[in-house]
Amino acid sequence: MKQSKSNPTLSIIIPVLNEEAAIEPLIDAIRQRCTAGNIKEIIVVDGGSTDTTIAIATMLNTTILHSKKGRAKQMNVGANYATGDILYFLHADTIPPPHFDTSILNAVNKEQYAGSFRLKFDNNSLFLKFFAWFTRINHKICRGGDQSLFITKNLFTKLNGYNEDYIIYEDGEFIARLYKEKIFIILPDKVITSARKYQEIGMLKLQYHFGMIHLQKSIGKSPEELYNYYKKNIAN
Repeated sequence: MKQSKSNPTLSIIIPVLNEEAAIEPLIDAIRQRCTAGNIKEIIVVDGGSTDTTIAIATMLNTTILHSKKGRAKQMNVGANYATGDILYFLHADTIPPPHFDTSILNAVNKEQYAGSFRLKFDNNSLFLKFFAWFTRINHKICRGGDQSLFITKNLFTKLNGYNEDYIIYEDGEFIARLYKEKIFIILPDKVITSARKYQEIGMLKLQYHFGMIHLQKSIGKSPEELYNYYKKNIAN
């Protein structure tokens, strides 16, 4: 039965690649922190995992889709399949806040059709707390995919989804287009995201390289050039 506009539902889309350690805690948290009737489906889009990610996600009764590797490609596949009125994109290592669904639905009912939450790391580092603080500021330079993203499916379709030329920075490129529409909002609650990449690479080093990627994008570097920088300086 099709939902009326006064009773929209969410499709949660999670791109994964070898996330066997993260996927079960995430799915459990989603179900504990929402009202079941608000969630149309949880869609896990796999980019070619070779571990037990898909076996775990299947056991947890999620919808499993398969895609070519690449978060932009995977999220577009999930969005094209989704039947909810609102798309909610979550990274596998990011936990949404309690009642996240209600917060999103309330925003959409106020004609706030796209936005994200603030960010908190699962680490007590003052350095990371400092950068997480800036996620309350409604400016595109303070945005990132780890903050999660909600958007009505109609608006997502209007903007032609994620640009699949971007192997990295796909969230930043898409969110920049949303800012041009002047409709992006920041919800006050916080998602909790993993600091694992910072711990593996080094906090100062990783933040510097993220800043350089932002800078290179702002001066017109191509998606391929951004990815080459990422491969050289960040990818393991």
